[in-house]
Amino acid sequence: MIRIAIVGTGNISHAHVEAYLRFPERCKIVALVDIVPEKAQKMKEDYHLTEAEVYDDHQKILSRKDIDLVDVCTPPYVHASISINSLRSGKNVVCEKPMAASLEECDEMLRARDESCKKLAIIAQNRFRQPISNLKKLLDSGLAGKVLCASVTSAWWRGHCYYDLWWRGTWEKEGGGCTLNHAVHHIDMLCWMMGLPQAVTSVMANVAHDNAEVEDLSLSVLQYPGALAQLTASVVHHGEEQELVFQCEKAKIAAPFSVYASISKPNGFPIENTELEQKIRDFVDAQPQLPYEGHAGELENVLSALENDTLPAIGGEDGRRTIELITAVYKSGATKQTVTLPLQKDDPFYTVEGMMRAVPHFYEKTTSAASLDGTITLGSDYQQK
Repeated sequence: MIRIAIVGTGNISHAHVEAYLRFPERCKIVALVDIVPEKAQKMKEDYHLTEAEVYDDHQKILSRKDIDLVDVCTPPYVHASISINSLRSGKNVVCEKPMAASLEECDEMLRARDESCKKLAIIAQNRFRQPISNLKKLLDSGLAGKVLCASVTSAWWRGHCYYDLWWRGTWEKEGGGCTLNHAVHHIDMLCWMMGLPQAVTSVMANVAHDNAEVEDLSLSVLQYPGALAQLTASVVHHGEEQELVFQCEKAKIAAPFSVYASISKPNGFPIENTELEQKIRDFVDAQPQLPYEGHAGELENVLSALENDTLPAIGGEDGRRTIELITAVYKSGATKQTVTLPLQKDDPFYTVEGMMRAVPHFYEKTTSAASLDGTITLGSDYQQK
């Protein structure tokens, strides 16, 4: 039985609790931590977590030897400190996205993991969605050929009051805007499928949220060997139509799933290659169904890693890679220059302090609400509509 402490009982923690409750024979929640302990107490009552002790500081659980896994669901600016303290106290850690606020913090988390010999997983739950899993396998199969051009649209919509929550909308506490906290999902998927680019050119702006320091829109062009990718990160897109599209040598493939293949006429104009399209559809249809999707899928994988002493599917290196690309977007947008990768440790953007000195404050935060009422949405399931 894996015994879990959840640190941070705000919006996203509910997805974690609901996932763990699907595996009552394998795990139990024994601690809930929040700087507002009344929130943790309410979560305990709402989910009937009778064995969970409530705390107001994660430091108070570090001495407990019965906790196997600390699940970090706090705002980004404390992801690193809570994860590092938990690892050094002999506990495994799963940390919500984004992994940390800087590459320096990512490296400190990796060092704590290695020195403690514990496991570190980073949430990127969309890899555990059937259409995304299928797309990754399809790219790896080579049926569509080499990627020539990718288009990644991380389109979300958030109202003006979204940034009134006390930790949102500031570089210090949120760590960034839509590129870090929304497009992180799509950037993880792109890096999983194509790796890091060689260079990044970005423009960022705040076009609709004058109560936030951070960007609400960024557009980037990524250069790969023999390929380009374009990345849109936004919280101003009505409809939240999120997609990944890969234009390959032989066919276009995408999530939500679509396929179109062309071959050339003698004059160079296209005709549809229905035979290849059918092969691609057959390949997708033959993929086994994931037993669990989203947070349940990833957290089940974390439980399995602890039970079998294996590595989690999405580890610290994955989280760091995503932060490196996001950092390159911020550096390019702030300096108005193309940025080459990898970033070095002497780069000003390697640290939180260096980034804070360089990034633009589009506006100043004017409201700091302790909480906002209402449910949240977690983005696309990438199913065909």
